[in-house]
Amino acid sequence: MNWAGPILLMALAGILLGGSLSLRKSEKYAASIVVAVLALAAFGGGIYLVYG
Repeated sequence: MNWAGPILLMALAGILLGGSLSLRKSEKYAASIVVAVLALAAFGGGIYLVYG
């Protein structure tokens, strides 16, 4: 199995989550929610590639 895709997606999810937290501290709540949803989608995609 090729693990590069899931690992990269989960790394992207971590980066996006950090960006979401940074935006939340800057009181940019709408952007923070959008980035958090993208992070969840990237993490879910990684999980799907591992177990799907």
